Amino acid sequence: MTIETVPDPETPDAPVTETASTLVGTGGEWWRSAVIYQIYPRSFADANGDGIGDLPGITSRLTALAELGVDAVWLSPFMTSPQHDAGYDVADYCDVDPIFGTLADFDLMLARAHELGLKVIVDLVPNHTSWDHEWFKEALAAEPGSPERDRYMFRDGRGPNGDEMPNNWESVFGGPMWEREIRADGTLGQWYLHIFDKSQPDLNWENPWVRERFHDILRFWLDRGVDGFRVDVAHGLIKEAGLPDYTPPADAGSMGGGTGGVVGTDPADASIRTDPTGGPVGLEPGIDAHADDDPPTPPYWAQDGVHEIYRAWHDVLAEYEGDRVLCAEAWVEPLTKLARWVRPDEMHQAFNFTYLSAGWSAPELRTVIDTSIHAFGTVGAPSTWVLSNHDVVRHASRLALTAENPQGAGIGPDSPGLPDPVLGLRRARAATALMLALPGSAYVYQGEELGLPEAIDLPDDARQDPTWFRTNHEKYGRDGCRVPIPWEIGSPTYGFGPAGSTASWLPQPGDWDAFARAAQEGVPGSTLELYKLALSLRARSALGTGSVEWLPGYGDDVIALRNNGVTVISNLGSTPVELPVGELLLSSEELHEAALPADTTVWLA
Repeated sequence: MTIETVPDPETPDAPVTETASTLVGTGGEWWRSAVIYQIYPRSFADANGDGIGDLPGITSRLTALAELGVDAVWLSPFMTSPQHDAGYDVADYCDVDPIFGTLADFDLMLARAHELGLKVIVDLVPNHTSWDHEWFKEALAAEPGSPERDRYMFRDGRGPNGDEMPNNWESVFGGPMWEREIRADGTLGQWYLHIFDKSQPDLNWENPWVRERFHDILRFWLDRGVDGFRVDVAHGLIKEAGLPDYTPPADAGSMGGGTGGVVGTDPADASIRTDPTGGPVGLEPGIDAHADDDPPTPPYWAQDGVHEIYRAWHDVLAEYEGDRVLCAEAWVEPLTKLARWVRPDEMHQAFNFTYLSAGWSAPELRTVIDTSIHAFGTVGAPSTWVLSNHDVVRHASRLALTAENPQGAGIGPDSPGLPDPVLGLRRARAATALMLALPGSAYVYQGEELGLPEAIDLPDDARQDPTWFRTNHEKYGRDGCRVPIPWEIGSPTYGFGPAGSTASWLPQPGDWDAFARAAQEGVPGSTLELYKLALSLRARSALGTGSVEWLPGYGDDVIALRNNGVTVISNLGSTPVELPVGELLLSSEELHEAALPADTTVWLA
């Protein structure tokens, strides 16, 4: 289809304005332009019918991801864990939790992915372990000042009898960041630090022994053939010397809930005091894409010493053939500071939470895109782009919310400003079409290629996110974006489980037949086919390694750019926009005339 309309509406002869995107490095590594698909193992595919997704289930569905057109998969935690924090509390870094399968199952999954041309990235959680980890058990059994204790952040308390916490730090999950041990004779001993839940003691990354053990862990998975690591809480490993008191600004926010206790209470109660996130959700203030200066840095985040750790990790990965990748989950502001995590001898990527957090606003998105490409490009790294993940409201719902949604709070039946599902899906499709046209690497969260909305109407007695319990039902949490995804029509679990299975760890909505992959496969205009087309065109036109040129002459509600010969126009306003002459390659909505309607993105040749 060719659209015969006028060129840029206001200044058709004006030259384009090139951004600083030319600063992006020109290396040919696969991760610079890859589209990476996030698998949340619990909710992707269940092979044994127990209602929980597993590694054999993933293996059985990898062909669908290869057909989708992604380059790699990233698996959220599947290592041995008591699951107090959805696997982010690791008890053994070198084994698979039985609920997900075995190491042999992992090897089969990895081999099948590579056979299909897919890279595999695994989640690694280095800031803390589970209190069930042997290292921590040995630390508790050892005396103060021992090498075993020095693996973690043990400190004597303040006050005459050490009854006061070592400092005033508040946990991301609410309450003090310190827990006091109960010794075998029932007396109270030292305190240990936990940025998150008390069942997740922080490691002491000043200790060379800890650093060497993680080099061993990296090599364990690299020897098995993994292609890289997504690093959880990558900005939290080093704490300021002396552990000084710190009071966050009033507007910094907090996850809230929970109080301090002592080790020795029933571990089962941690299941209602923890938070299944991989990072400090809700803690960081909003990232300002315009900021040039560093804001005050909490003494437990973004300390300069972390960079030495990741330089050493970079060297470990360099021992192996192929382009292995480290991706930082680092809630760091501004973007110019985050870029320090991806300098040439450190990590390769960092999640761009600024982009995910941007509103449905063309000026805001233009600023974030420009700032991202410039900040990362100055250190030779690609920007990343992401719209959804396992911790935030799915963007098919989030982009149509009419009330504030604090990160991590989730939405449910009683939330204010609930989204219009039709508008939400329309905006999600337009947002994805824009994101996949940008140079750099993009992340896709499982189910977004089906247009899945947030599951809002979960029964209260089915909710499992500890946020729901910790806040006395004031916050719904993240269950709504973690509901098992639908594959087939007419099945009790939409094909999530095997034939005859009726179990899923979170209940699936009764109206998801229309979202199932089988219902969209080969259907023109479906969200699944839109993703397939966009990913195919992105690869064919090498958009991931291109550059952005802004096209002038469009209004404030329009994003118009050119990348490697493809013109991309997104109308985020309410007034139709005239389109330039060009062959229509892709449209997020059906076009009925030579004008771009509201909440729609097109690609033109």
